[in-house]
Amino acid sequence: MPPFPTPPRLTAVDDDCSAATACRLARAGTALLWRGTFPQARRLLAAMGRRLDRRAPHPVDDPAEAFRAHRRARRDRARVLGQVLVAVDGEYRLDVRGAPDVREACRQAYGPATGPGVLALQELLGVMGAHQWRERGVPVPALGARIHPHYGVFSPTRSEYVDLVAQASLPALTRTAFDLGTGTGVLAAVLARRGIARVTATDRNPRALACARDNTTRLGRTARIDVRGPGLYPDGRADLVVCNPPWLPAHPVSDLEQGVYDPGSRMLRAFLTALTAHLEPGGEGWLVLSDLAERLGLRTRAELLDLVGAAGLRVVGRMDTTPRHPKAAAREDPLHAARAGEVTSLWRLQARPLVR
Repeated sequence: MPPFPTPPRLTAVDDDCSAATACRLARAGTALLWRGTFPQARRLLAAMGRRLDRRAPHPVDDPAEAFRAHRRARRDRARVLGQVLVAVDGEYRLDVRGAPDVREACRQAYGPATGPGVLALQELLGVMGAHQWRERGVPVPALGARIHPHYGVFSPTRSEYVDLVAQASLPALTRTAFDLGTGTGVLAAVLARRGIARVTATDRNPRALACARDNTTRLGRTARIDVRGPGLYPDGRADLVVCNPPWLPAHPVSDLEQGVYDPGSRMLRAFLTALTAHLEPGGEGWLVLSDLAERLGLRTRAELLDLVGAAGLRVVGRMDTTPRHPKAAAREDPLHAARAGEVTSLWRLQARPLVR
């Protein structure tokens, strides 16, 4: 676990280093060990980000190419900004003047320190932000409570998909449910709040399992919610199986992006393929999915419906909602055209009757 060892190409910089110089060195593969003050380090990183953003690709008419160019720019941005490093000791104390105490935030993110080393400042700021989210929690109106996300687990800040699960009509006599890819456990908590007697929540990410268990305990729902994993499906069958897979079939470049990007739609396919084998007779599967991939030319509606049909399933209903997150209105976003028209749907699926 971090701290990471010092890279071979390293130069010390301080408050006199400009964003232009820092970008030039970082692009050339030289890591920058910060020796100035912490406030100035944050200002330098922000200035570097603005400088990199000015190099963003020109808009193109093809949505898929616009997405690919956007992803390339984001990867390049992350690589360059990740070259600004800060030194920490064997207890995660920062060797930077004016730095805050980040020991608990780092322990929560990485576990016990293994010795002195360096951390990327950009990642450390993310760790600090995640620590604040975890301490304060995210209000979830559908729960009337807060969910506390852990570092590396996608935060339920987009409430529209949670509201769909909170408002959709439950199948008759729903006593058991599976929440696949539970993340923070927010949808499992919503299902339990709706009166389902037993909810089994799963995830493949050990961080998510710990986070879901923490939130289940905080909400006092341990009698109704059983968190299991790592894996996708638990053993057995349920009256209702809910899955909110990553919405975009592309490769993530960080742990957190695994909540957004699903290479080859692997999780989506795994959910659909095994659904009939895990549904009680008359049960339903709820697929919560945005159509952003369709609007970006990464997957068509026909391809989605073909996956449903090939899995022996039929669509028995659908609820739609529009996004309320800030990116939907951000015209400077290179993907604004797709985001502005985005629709998130809850697809109600059942096993197709056997033909005799």
